[in-house]
Amino acid sequence: MKKFNLLLSTIALCALFTIASCNKEKLKGKGPITLHFDNRAGSADFAFLTNYTNAAGEELQFTTFKYYVSNFVLVKADGSEYVLPQETTYHLLNEANSSSLEFTLTDIPAGEYTKLKFIVGVDSLRSTMDVASRTGDLDPAGAGADMYWSWNSGYIFYKIEGTSPASTEMGNMFMYHVGGYGGYSTPSTNNIRTIQLTAPSTITAGEGHAPEVHIYADVLEAFKTPTAYSIASGAMVHMPASASVIADNYADMFKIDHVHNE
Repeated sequence: MKKFNLLLSTIALCALFTIASCNKEKLKGKGPITLHFDNRAGSADFAFLTNYTNAAGEELQFTTFKYYVSNFVLVKADGSEYVLPQETTYHLLNEANSSSLEFTLTDIPAGEYTKLKFIVGVDSLRSTMDVASRTGDLDPAGAGADMYWSWNSGYIFYKIEGTSPASTEMGNMFMYHVGGYGGYSTPSTNNIRTIQLTAPSTITAGEGHAPEVHIYADVLEAFKTPTAYSIASGAMVHMPASASVIADNYADMFKIDHVHNE
């Protein structure tokens, strides 16, 4: 009987080893990871010309919501990282263009990833490159036209506009345009913010896999922690130095809500 039980145990261990080996073998080659950005306003879906209330208790409606994300890095549980080729990572997310809110990271080495890192903004190296190297969403004369300051030679990283009864500006308008990469020849305000998100479940990449990662982005975080900000205190922000408080606030507007592993 003991020999029989030992035989069963051996068979079971072999089966587990075989299954584990098979699972390990499946993670090979390279594959895509698709990111879906779902803009929100607190717990509600984001929509233009819809009444929301910020942390200061002010009612507001949005007419514009756009921001750059770039410099993506995938992190495994052991802390090892895969840094995506920088030139492939620049994306302008525009709530008015639903197709911009989803894109695919390609040729990701096989592995199980637990964290995602990226920046909100455009890094100084790319910002100061010749315009011929800034194509697609970075083209100042094309897709990035209204996200670029010609007077300041830099990108607007984050832009929200709308109206609020709390604004004393004409038409009760508010405009928050956040930029500033740290300066070209002399140091200046740096409003680039690095985001690190932990996935609620493993992101499995490799040949034969096509995971989808759903990321929530809460626009109302621009008015919250770490510094409460009210429209009444300033409805128009364009200069990088005065925009730092907003950049600090929206740095925690993202979270990975769920992952679909396919």
